[in-house]
Amino acid sequence: MWSAMHELSIRTFQADALFVSVLQRSDEPSAGQVRHAVAAAIDAFGWPGCAERVAQEFGDHPETAVIRMRWARVAAREAFADSALEPGPHPGLVVRPPRPALVPHSRWHPVPMSVHTSKGRAGQNA
Repeated sequence: MWSAMHELSIRTFQADALFVSVLQRSDEPSAGQVRHAVAAAIDAFGWPGCAERVAQEFGDHPETAVIRMRWARVAAREAFADSALEPGPHPGLVVRPPRPALVPHSRWHPVPMSVHTSKGRAGQNA
């Protein structure tokens, strides 16, 4: 039997994946639709990518993110309630390595190392 922390982690991952999926609460999705949406989000973004997108939404739109996460946690818990959280492979659950994060060019620019080293630290002579 897996520990409570493991169960919590799996439940968290499922909720994160549902949160970033295209499925909407207003669709009143079935358990099968929720499971499919979770699998599709994990396939598209990987576990870390789902968590990154959740964090981004909470940073950009905290009020609506809280509401969506509440729904995602309940819907994921209900959709996966019948799946046993036992060690071993789970049908339909494929864990893939994370895909590289896409960083918009306008938000991230590498700074050449010479910028850091040629002027020295603040208050010091170069």
